[in-house]
Amino acid sequence: MRDSCGCCSLCAAAEGEPCGSGRRAAPRHCGAGLECVKTGTDEKKKRGVCACKSSYEVCGTDGLTYRSGCALRSASTAAQGQGKEAINVQHKGRCPTAPRIVTPPGEVYNVSGSQVYLSCEAVGVPTPVLTWRKAISGKKMELLPGDRGNLAIQTRGGPEKHEVTGWVLISPLTSKEEGLYECHATNFKGEASATGAVRLVQSLDDINIK
Repeated sequence: MRDSCGCCSLCAAAEGEPCGSGRRAAPRHCGAGLECVKTGTDEKKKRGVCACKSSYEVCGTDGLTYRSGCALRSASTAAQGQGKEAINVQHKGRCPTAPRIVTPPGEVYNVSGSQVYLSCEAVGVPTPVLTWRKAISGKKMELLPGDRGNLAIQTRGGPEKHEVTGWVLISPLTSKEEGLYECHATNFKGEASATGAVRLVQSLDDINIK
Protein backbone atom coordinates (compact mmCIF):
# COMPACT_ATOMS: atom_id res chain seq x y z
CA MET A 1 0.00 0.00 0.00
CA ARG A 2 1.25 3.50 -0.94
CA ASP A 3 1.13 6.65 1.18
CA SER A 4 -1.00 9.71 0.35
CA CYS A 5 1.57 11.07 -2.11
CA GLY A 6 2.07 7.68 -3.75
CA CYS A 7 5.81 7.68 -3.30
CA CYS A 8 6.39 5.36 -0.34
CA SER A 9 5.15 1.94 0.69
CA LEU A 10 3.16 1.62 3.89
CA CYS A 11 2.01 -1.40 5.88
CA ALA A 12 -1.79 -1.54 5.93
CA ALA A 13 -3.49 -1.79 9.31
CA ALA A 14 -4.68 -5.25 10.34
CA GLU A 15 -8.01 -6.17 11.91
CA GLY A 16 -8.38 -4.52 15.32
CA GLU A 17 -5.63 -1.97 14.68
CA PRO A 18 -6.24 1.82 14.61
CA CYS A 19 -6.94 3.51 11.30
CA GLY A 20 -7.80 6.93 9.90
CA SER A 21 -5.92 10.12 10.62
CA GLY A 22 -5.01 11.93 13.81
CA ARG A 23 -3.51 15.25 14.76
CA ARG A 24 0.00 13.90 15.04
CA ALA A 25 -0.26 10.61 13.17
CA ALA A 26 -0.14 10.07 9.43
CA PRO A 27 -3.29 8.63 7.84
CA ARG A 28 -3.39 4.85 8.08
CA HIS A 29 -5.54 2.68 5.84
CA CYS A 30 -6.95 -0.77 6.49
CA GLY A 31 -5.83 -3.84 4.61
CA ALA A 32 -7.79 -5.81 2.01
CA GLY A 33 -11.27 -6.84 3.11
CA LEU A 34 -11.24 -4.41 6.04
CA GLU A 35 -12.94 -1.08 6.65
CA CYS A 36 -12.23 1.72 9.10
CA VAL A 37 -15.02 1.79 11.68
CA LYS A 38 -15.20 4.85 13.92
CA THR A 39 -15.66 4.12 17.58
CA GLY A 40 -17.73 5.99 20.13
CA THR A 41 -20.70 8.26 19.50
CA ASP A 42 -18.73 11.07 17.83
CA GLU A 43 -19.28 10.60 14.10
CA LYS A 44 -16.78 13.39 13.35
CA LYS A 45 -14.00 11.38 14.93
CA LYS A 46 -11.20 10.83 12.41
CA ARG A 47 -9.66 7.78 14.07
CA GLY A 48 -11.24 4.35 14.04
CA VAL A 49 -10.48 0.64 14.18
CA CYS A 50 -10.12 -1.74 11.24
CA ALA A 51 -12.95 -4.26 11.10
CA CYS A 52 -13.76 -7.02 8.65
CA LYS A 53 -16.35 -6.18 6.00
CA SER A 54 -17.71 -9.75 6.11
CA SER A 55 -18.98 -11.18 9.39
CA TYR A 56 -19.84 -14.71 8.28
CA GLU A 57 -17.80 -17.86 8.91
CA VAL A 58 -15.87 -19.47 6.06
CA CYS A 59 -14.34 -22.88 5.47
CA GLY A 60 -10.69 -22.85 4.41
CA THR A 61 -8.87 -25.22 2.09
CA ASP A 62 -6.96 -26.41 5.16
CA GLY A 63 -10.20 -27.90 6.51
CA LEU A 64 -10.53 -25.35 9.32
CA THR A 65 -13.41 -22.94 10.00
CA TYR A 66 -12.60 -19.23 10.30
CA ARG A 67 -14.84 -16.61 11.88
CA SER A 68 -14.45 -14.37 8.81
CA GLY A 69 -12.66 -14.07 5.49
CA CYS A 70 -10.27 -11.63 7.14
CA ALA A 71 -9.24 -14.20 9.75
CA LEU A 72 -8.63 -16.68 6.93
CA ARG A 73 -6.48 -14.19 5.01
CA SER A 74 -4.45 -13.52 8.14
CA ALA A 75 -3.91 -17.26 8.66
CA SER A 76 -2.99 -17.66 5.01
CA THR A 77 -0.36 -14.92 5.24
CA ALA A 78 1.10 -16.55 8.35
CA ALA A 79 1.15 -19.95 6.65
CA GLN A 80 2.93 -18.60 3.58
CA GLY A 81 5.45 -16.88 5.86
CA GLN A 82 6.27 -20.36 7.21
CA GLY A 83 6.72 -21.75 3.72
CA LYS A 84 3.33 -23.47 3.65
CA GLU A 85 0.60 -23.32 1.01
CA ALA A 86 -1.81 -20.40 0.90
CA ILE A 87 -5.23 -20.95 2.48
CA ASN A 88 -8.22 -20.14 0.28
CA VAL A 89 -11.97 -20.06 0.88
CA GLN A 90 -13.73 -23.32 0.02
CA HIS A 91 -17.21 -22.04 0.82
CA LYS A 92 -19.19 -19.88 3.21
CA GLY A 93 -20.16 -21.44 6.53
CA ARG A 94 -18.40 -23.95 8.71
CA CYS A 95 -16.32 -26.82 7.39
CA PRO A 96 -17.96 -30.26 7.59
CA THR A 97 -17.19 -32.03 10.88
CA ALA A 98 -18.10 -35.40 12.32
CA PRO A 99 -20.75 -35.47 15.08
CA ARG A 100 -19.73 -34.94 18.68
CA ILE A 101 -21.89 -35.56 21.76
CA VAL A 102 -21.80 -32.36 23.82
CA THR A 103 -24.35 -33.39 26.48
CA PRO A 104 -24.64 -37.16 27.00
CA PRO A 105 -27.74 -38.77 28.51
CA GLY A 106 -27.44 -39.22 32.24
CA GLU A 107 -28.82 -41.79 34.62
CA VAL A 108 -32.36 -41.43 36.00
CA TYR A 109 -34.04 -43.26 38.88
CA ASN A 110 -37.76 -43.46 39.55
CA VAL A 111 -40.59 -45.69 40.72
CA SER A 112 -42.94 -47.77 38.60
CA GLY A 113 -45.73 -45.73 37.02
CA SER A 114 -43.77 -42.47 36.98
CA GLN A 115 -42.76 -40.33 34.00
CA VAL A 116 -39.05 -40.08 33.15
CA TYR A 117 -36.90 -38.89 30.27
CA LEU A 118 -33.33 -38.95 28.98
CA SER A 119 -31.89 -36.13 26.87
CA CYS A 120 -28.88 -35.85 24.59
CA GLU A 121 -27.24 -33.02 22.59
CA ALA A 122 -24.94 -33.47 19.61
CA VAL A 123 -23.15 -31.07 17.26
CA GLY A 124 -21.69 -31.50 13.79
CA VAL A 125 -21.67 -30.02 10.28
CA PRO A 126 -24.04 -30.75 8.68
CA THR A 127 -26.34 -31.03 11.69
CA PRO A 128 -26.37 -34.69 12.77
CA VAL A 129 -29.37 -37.01 12.67
CA LEU A 130 -30.10 -38.21 16.21
CA THR A 131 -31.57 -41.63 16.99
CA TRP A 132 -32.06 -43.67 20.16
CA ARG A 133 -31.49 -47.36 20.78
CA LYS A 134 -32.04 -49.58 23.83
CA ALA A 135 -29.87 -52.51 24.86
CA ILE A 136 -32.10 -55.59 24.98
CA SER A 137 -29.64 -58.50 25.32
CA GLY A 138 -25.88 -58.46 25.27
CA LYS A 139 -24.72 -56.23 22.41
CA LYS A 140 -28.07 -56.32 20.63
CA MET A 141 -29.76 -52.92 20.34
CA GLU A 142 -33.40 -52.04 19.61
CA LEU A 143 -34.13 -48.93 17.54
CA LEU A 144 -36.63 -46.75 19.38
CA PRO A 145 -39.52 -46.07 19.69
CA GLY A 146 -40.40 -49.44 18.10
CA ASP A 147 -43.89 -50.60 19.07
CA ARG A 148 -43.72 -49.34 22.66
CA GLY A 149 -46.90 -47.42 23.43
CA ASN A 150 -45.52 -45.76 26.56
CA LEU A 151 -42.34 -44.46 24.92
CA ALA A 152 -41.89 -41.47 22.60
CA ILE A 153 -38.91 -39.89 20.83
CA GLN A 154 -38.65 -36.14 20.29
CA THR A 155 -35.96 -34.22 18.41
CA ARG A 156 -35.41 -30.54 17.67
CA GLY A 157 -32.61 -28.34 16.37
CA GLY A 158 -30.49 -26.31 18.77
CA PRO A 159 -29.86 -24.84 21.21
CA GLU A 160 -26.83 -23.71 19.16
CA LYS A 161 -26.31 -23.68 15.40
CA HIS A 162 -25.58 -27.15 13.97
CA GLU A 163 -26.71 -28.72 17.24
CA VAL A 164 -29.54 -31.20 17.70
CA THR A 165 -31.26 -32.21 20.93
CA GLY A 166 -33.24 -35.40 21.44
CA TRP A 167 -35.30 -36.95 24.21
CA VAL A 168 -36.62 -40.38 25.16
CA LEU A 169 -39.90 -39.88 27.05
CA ILE A 170 -41.29 -42.79 29.09
CA SER A 171 -44.74 -42.69 30.68
CA PRO A 172 -45.59 -44.76 32.60
CA LEU A 173 -42.29 -46.34 33.60
CA THR A 174 -42.34 -50.15 33.93
CA SER A 175 -39.69 -52.80 34.47
CA LYS A 176 -39.49 -53.33 30.68
CA GLU A 177 -38.07 -49.82 30.21
CA GLU A 178 -35.29 -50.26 32.75
CA GLY A 179 -31.83 -50.54 31.21
CA LEU A 180 -29.25 -48.83 29.01
CA TYR A 181 -30.14 -46.33 26.28
CA GLU A 182 -27.80 -45.16 23.53
CA CYS A 183 -27.94 -41.73 21.90
CA HIS A 184 -26.53 -42.06 18.36
CA ALA A 185 -25.61 -39.10 16.11
CA THR A 186 -24.63 -39.44 12.43
CA ASN A 187 -23.80 -37.33 9.39
CA PHE A 188 -21.73 -38.02 6.26
CA LYS A 189 -18.50 -37.19 8.13
CA GLY A 190 -18.95 -39.83 10.82
CA GLU A 191 -20.85 -40.83 13.93
CA ALA A 192 -20.78 -40.56 17.72
CA SER A 193 -22.71 -42.14 20.56
CA ALA A 194 -23.17 -41.96 24.32
CA THR A 195 -25.03 -44.13 26.80
CA GLY A 196 -27.49 -43.32 29.58
CA ALA A 197 -29.59 -45.46 31.89
CA VAL A 198 -33.07 -45.71 33.37
CA ARG A 199 -33.23 -47.39 36.77
CA LEU A 200 -36.37 -48.62 38.52
CA VAL A 201 -36.46 -48.25 42.32
CA GLN A 202 -38.91 -49.54 44.90
CA SER A 203 -39.66 -46.22 46.59
CA LEU A 204 -38.92 -42.51 46.32
CA ASP A 205 -36.59 -42.86 49.32
CA ASP A 206 -34.30 -45.00 47.18
CA ILE A 207 -33.93 -42.13 44.69
CA ASN A 208 -32.37 -39.93 47.38
CA ILE A 209 -29.90 -42.69 48.22
CA LYS A 210 -28.79 -42.89 44.59
